[in-house]
Amino acid sequence: MPTKLRSETMPYSITLLRLISLAEGISFLVLLYFAIYHKRILGDADAIKTPGMIHGVLFVLFCLALCHVWIDRRWKLGKVAFAFLCSLIPFAPFYLERKLKAEEKSS
Repeated sequence: MPTKLRSETMPYSITLLRLISLAEGISFLVLLYFAIYHKRILGDADAIKTPGMIHGVLFVLFCLALCHVWIDRRWKLGKVAFAFLCSLIPFAPFYLERKLKAEEKSS
């Protein structure tokens, strides 16, 4: 009896990772804006509290979704490491989102 791949049971794992990556990338840019402009230039020390917390929650969700895709889709470690590194570099999550969208269409 053939075993089903886990991706057949969770077909939207890449979609979820893609959407979280997009939200995390936007929150990262917003956090950088508040950190640079409002905190450093305007001197508002509390300016990054809320955007920082939102970004932190989205980053944790991204890491959890990435682990889920790693297990569900049986990604290689190099692919997982690349996705994780994209979450650390400004604008890279948007590149990752396009790559994930192409993979989503091909599967």
